[in-house]
Amino acid sequence: MQPIHDLIGIGFGPSNIALAIALKERCEGGKPVDALFIERQESFAWHPHMLLDQAHMQISFLKDLATLRNPTSRFTFVNYLHESGRLPDFINLKSFYPSRREFNDYLDWAARQFAHACAYGETVFEVLPEKRGGEIELLRVRSRNAAGRIQERLARNLVVSVGGTPKIPDCFSALHGDPRVFHSSNYLRSIGRLETARRVAVIGAGQSAAEIFMDLQSRAHAPQVDLVMRARSIRPADDSPFVNEVFNVDYTDYVFSRPMDERVALLDEVAHTNYAVADLDLIRSIFQTLYEQKVARGNRLSVLRQHEVTAARSNASGIHLELRDHDTGLQCIKRYDAIVLATGYARKQHLELLAPLEPYLGDFSVDRFYRLAASEDFRPNIFLQGACEDTHGISDTLLSVVSVRTGEIGNALLAGLVDTVHSTRVEVSSPTV
Repeated sequence: MQPIHDLIGIGFGPSNIALAIALKERCEGGKPVDALFIERQESFAWHPHMLLDQAHMQISFLKDLATLRNPTSRFTFVNYLHESGRLPDFINLKSFYPSRREFNDYLDWAARQFAHACAYGETVFEVLPEKRGGEIELLRVRSRNAAGRIQERLARNLVVSVGGTPKIPDCFSALHGDPRVFHSSNYLRSIGRLETARRVAVIGAGQSAAEIFMDLQSRAHAPQVDLVMRARSIRPADDSPFVNEVFNVDYTDYVFSRPMDERVALLDEVAHTNYAVADLDLIRSIFQTLYEQKVARGNRLSVLRQHEVTAARSNASGIHLELRDHDTGLQCIKRYDAIVLATGYARKQHLELLAPLEPYLGDFSVDRFYRLAASEDFRPNIFLQGACEDTHGISDTLLSVVSVRTGEIGNALLAGLVDTVHSTRVEVSSPTV
């Protein structure tokens, strides 16, 4: 007889690792939750192609997988440093912001402790309803490995945490598959295959674009680099104390309590904390680099402000971009050997994955505990991680609330909500998990 898992988690990035931790700690000394996670990568990796030298986290190490939910957890970043023998040295750095490479190592350290609960190298491509006794009692999760072998598993509950998918501007869609045009999520792998590229354009004005610009300018082969942006300048992320309160856990309650039009206004108001902005120190480094180029009377690096890519075509000689200067109204065509699209991510993959369940899920609305509303005859709970910014606020796609959010999801699972009537809002208490 096919086993039935209490929970299947799709994806095993930071959000579902934090969920595994929350469930383990909540069930300590009692009956454990039979949770299985399915991850498409062959092993754990967190944005592996953006682990650039000198790149640091933009949030405090205290916003790790556990601290805000349970500061005494053995899965905190501080305990990771202790077990790695680096805690005194990290203290001497006098910094709240570890390198991105070190934080990736922390996440990998945590993931390895749940290796028994994760099926790596499998891509979930379909979730189907399993009807028993006139109701949908279970979910059938279908995945495929690299060899094409299909695996089917049954679950009482589902947590979808698949992250974002690269957002590709329409003018580049026809160049899909051209190795000379790639998203920032594949930067290190792709640029490593184009070491002879002499002219590179980076499209974007956010943190990733700025980091890639600085990485390219420091490379041994020293390509010519244009940073192409629609904005007039690279804007700094607002991380001042009062503004940063939008990343506090209680702000999630506030956003969710507001009507939809107010939520939209709130997101627009705080967009400058996360979107199309960069760390101020990084901006200063770029400005200094460009200034030193002026002193040396060089022209290898350029920032094309208020420029929009209106068309892109490719041939054997390179990628040709048609650029409109919104300041002068003039258009020009520039040729490049490589294009890096630092153009952000879309968060809609869960809609395609759960499409077979749409008759039961309606408009895919969620309650305060990130659970999809469903029809009366649909018994499984389905939770979303990282796809609820519209209802839960700007921190939803970030690490800021991941430890507390997974505690709330774990609480909803373990409080016996499996058999409750689904509604758009379910009233439950929120003890720390």
